[in-house]
Amino acid sequence: MLKENQNNTKDVKEKKNYKKAPLMSIHLRVFIAVVLGQIACGFALGISGTALSNASKYIQISDLWTGLIGAGSLIGLAGSILIGRLSDKIGRRKLLMINMYVLGALSLTQLLINDFLFLFIIRVLIGLMIAVDYTVGNALLTEWLPKGEDSKKQSHLLIYWTIGFIASYIAGTFITGLGSHTWQIILATGAIPAFIAAIFRSIFPLPASPSWLASRGKIKTANKVIKKHMGRKWGISKKLKKAKPIKEVSWTTLFSGKYLRRTLVGGLFYACQAFAFFGISIFLPILLQSMHVTDQKISGIIYNGGMFIGVILGILLFNRISRRAFLISNFLLSGILIGFLAINKSLNSNIKLAIFCIFAIILSSGLVLDYPYPTELFDIKVRGTGVGTCITISRFGAAAGTFLLPILTNQGGAILSMLICAIVLLTAFIICLIWAPETSPKFKQNN
Repeated sequence: MLKENQNNTKDVKEKKNYKKAPLMSIHLRVFIAVVLGQIACGFALGISGTALSNASKYIQISDLWTGLIGAGSLIGLAGSILIGRLSDKIGRRKLLMINMYVLGALSLTQLLINDFLFLFIIRVLIGLMIAVDYTVGNALLTEWLPKGEDSKKQSHLLIYWTIGFIASYIAGTFITGLGSHTWQIILATGAIPAFIAAIFRSIFPLPASPSWLASRGKIKTANKVIKKHMGRKWGISKKLKKAKPIKEVSWTTLFSGKYLRRTLVGGLFYACQAFAFFGISIFLPILLQSMHVTDQKISGIIYNGGMFIGVILGILLFNRISRRAFLISNFLLSGILIGFLAINKSLNSNIKLAIFCIFAIILSSGLVLDYPYPTELFDIKVRGTGVGTCITISRFGAAAGTFLLPILTNQGGAILSMLICAIVLLTAFIICLIWAPETSPKFKQNN
């Protein structure tokens, strides 16, 4: 019996760190599940802009309600702070197995709602379901993928989010001729990608996070999960085995000496970026009309194409320059471009659109940092809560941009909206210049 126990102990010790394994089918399953969620999230967030633009043809809707309904899902995303904390308590898997079903059902209810207040509430709830994928999906992907592939694949997620966002603009633009309910039908199309993601996760169930289980002292359970999906050869790392089970993390921990700077940088860079990106992108049809750009459908598609090119550019740059340099240069260049566009009133429409597209490419390239950078800022002890807090702070920026844009555009035209965006972006440049830490393993090692 003693000999058997010694052999078992030897087997456990000889297990290799599962984070150093080559890519396997389980990694692909988790990645596809998260990718489908990102497409659904991008679509659900982007669809409100074209839907509300269409609604104005059939119903009277004030700037206040346009801003509130447009910002509703972004306000809901502020619930990321609660979702992140919940995922640190109960794990990642349970939340990700149900949120897309709820998102699809909420999207369909928009067909039946005419009251602006109820529609606003539904959009907030949709944002809360998106928060699950933003926070928990990101954490699960990081905790399953091999070291080196985790941040790389995280940066790729923005391609798929952008595909969903652009698809929503195209769908909202070309769904016409359905009468006074057209705008509600446009909003309800968000159910399609949501149910696709939900069904995939049901057919190919997501695994629990081994790292999370180990951090809670459930080493045996973690190794069972790894063995089931990867084989006997792999297991929890020695570091996680020796680590003491994590006690409940308080939000005040994130604002303590160790995490304060990281929390503020992670939240504020994200908030300033989101203000400009969502503020301009979601209400692109309104903005283009104010700019007197002809053929708004084509102009919008060109802009969204620029956004997609920007994300591809960002992925190419991601591991070639440091995270800190990427952040600082991105905010500086995009702020200068949109500011230049705001103060040069006499430019013709073609030149305006060209500069606008360059701005879109540069600003969008920085989006690839939205997932890996906040995740890299925090360790496993506070990752869910930390990333959730950063996303919550960012949603205040996004909601502010989305809510303010219709009012600013109505009062002072596109010039005023762009000027405010420029100020926000240059503020982010100063914040990152002073505070942003380097998190890239490659460049930290060089330093």
